[in-house]
Amino acid sequence: MAGAETPEEDTDVQMELSADTGDENTCENTQSSHRMLSFSDALLSIIATVMILPVAHTKIYPDQRFDKSIQKLLATKIAVYLMTFLIVTVAWAAHIRLFQVIGMIDDTLALLNLACMMIITFLPYTFSLMASFPDVPLGIFLFCICVIAIGLSQAAIVAYGFHYPYLLNRQIQQSEDKAFYKQHILNIILRGPALCFFAAIFSFFFFPVSYLLLGLVIFLPYINKFIGWCRDKLVGTKPEEQPQSLEFFTFNIHEPLSKERVEAFSDGVYAIVATLLILDICEDNVPDAKEVREKFHGNLIEALREYGPNFLAYFGSFVTIGLLWFVHHSLFLHVRKTTQFMGLLNTFSLAFIGGLPLAYQQTTEFAQQSHSEIESIRVSCVITFFAGIFQFAIWSTALLNEQETLHPFARYGGKEHAFMFAKLALYPCVSLVAFSSTCFLSEFSTTIFHLMQIVVPFAFLLLRILVRITLAILRSVTTLARPEETLLEDEETRLCTAEILS
Repeated sequence: MAGAETPEEDTDVQMELSADTGDENTCENTQSSHRMLSFSDALLSIIATVMILPVAHTKIYPDQRFDKSIQKLLATKIAVYLMTFLIVTVAWAAHIRLFQVIGMIDDTLALLNLACMMIITFLPYTFSLMASFPDVPLGIFLFCICVIAIGLSQAAIVAYGFHYPYLLNRQIQQSEDKAFYKQHILNIILRGPALCFFAAIFSFFFFPVSYLLLGLVIFLPYINKFIGWCRDKLVGTKPEEQPQSLEFFTFNIHEPLSKERVEAFSDGVYAIVATLLILDICEDNVPDAKEVREKFHGNLIEALREYGPNFLAYFGSFVTIGLLWFVHHSLFLHVRKTTQFMGLLNTFSLAFIGGLPLAYQQTTEFAQQSHSEIESIRVSCVITFFAGIFQFAIWSTALLNEQETLHPFARYGGKEHAFMFAKLALYPCVSLVAFSSTCFLSEFSTTIFHLMQIVVPFAFLLLRILVRITLAILRSVTTLARPEETLLEDEETRLCTAEILS
C-alpha cells in the first residue's frame, strides 16, 4: 500500500526516478521536503495555539461576579476561538494532503509555501479583531480574505507541481490521468475559499450567516461524504467509472494521514501551550522595584511570597499539560497508521489543549478570593475533560480497525490494552469527579480541585501496578467461578451419557 511508506522511503524513490529520467537539471534542482514540512508544522501549531491569548487574557476582576454578561463574553470568545482553531487545522490538514501528493520540492515551490505561511501568520490578528468586536464585520471580513489567500496559494502549489510532474509522488507520476487528479485536488482545495468568499460578502449584511459559512468550511467535506453515502444506500446508484482513485483528498474516514506530521503538529501545540504559561508568569508575577522598596523594605522574598498561589497554579497547569502530552505520546506510540477521522478527533483534543492557558488564568484568581471560584473550576474541568475524552475517542476509533491501525500488543486482549485504557480514562474520570464536586460539595470544590492536581501525577506513577492488581483480582474471581461451571458441565455430560445408554 502506497500510504504505508515512510516519507524517507518515498523521497529516496523519487530521487531514483528523477535520476532514471536522465535529466540532470531535475536532480540538481529538486530537494527533500522534510525540513520545509517541519518548519510549516511548527509555524501552524504556533498560529493555532496563540489564538487562545485574546480569550485567556479576558480580565475578570476578583470582586466581579461571573454574571450573564461575563458568561456571554467568554462564551462568544471561546466559540470564535474553537472555530478559527479548527479552520487553521483544516489548512494544516490540506497542507498534509498536498505534500502527500507532491513528493519533492524545488526553490520555487519552497517560496510558494513560504508565501502561504506568511498569510497564515496574519490569522491571529484577524481573530483578535473578531474576538474583541464580534458584531463588527471588518474582523470576519479580513479573516475570510486571509483564508481565501491561503487557498489560492495552495492551489498555486498544486498547479506548479503538476506543471513539473517530476515533483509529484510515484502514483501520480506513473499515471495517465494526471489531468483528472489535478482537477480533483483543485476542486477540493478551492471549496473553502469559495465559501469564505460568500462569508466575506455576507459579513457586511448579515454576519451570522458568515459564521455559519465558516463553520461549513470545517464540516462540508464530511457532510458531502455522508450525503453521498446515504444516497448510495437509499437509491442504490452505481458510481460512475473514474480513473484509479487517490488515497488522499477523498475525505474518507479511513483515508491515511501522515502519522509523523500529526505527531509533529501535536507536539508543537503542547509545547506552545506550556510556554504560554511561563510567559504569563513572567509578565504578571514580577514585582515592581519601587513597590518592593516601599512596601516590603527591599525584601524580594517577602514580595514574591504574595505570588506563591500563582506559582502553584502554574505548576498544576503545567503538570496537566505535560501528563496529557504523555498520554498522547503513549497513544501514538501504539498507533501504526493514522486515519482522517483520527486526525479530526486529534484536532478537537488539541483545540481544548489550547484552552488550558484560559484554565490557568481562571485558577490564578483563587489566590485573590474571587467570587467566581466554582465557575473557574468548572471551566478548567470542562477543558481538561474534553481534551482527555477526545484522546480516548482516538483510541476507540483505532480499536474499530485495530488490525491496520494498532500494534498487536495494544489490540483488544494484548498485554498493553488494559493499561492504555486506564491511562486514557484517568483524566476524563478525575475531571468529571472534580466538576461534580462543584454541584454537590461546593464548599470543598476548591480543595478537591487542588487535590486532583496533586494526586493525578502519583496515580500515573502507580497506574501500571494498580492495573496489574485489578487484573489479578479479576482473574482470581473468574478462576473461582470456573470450577462450578466445569462441575455443572461434567454433570450434564454424565446425564447425557446415562440417557444414551438407557
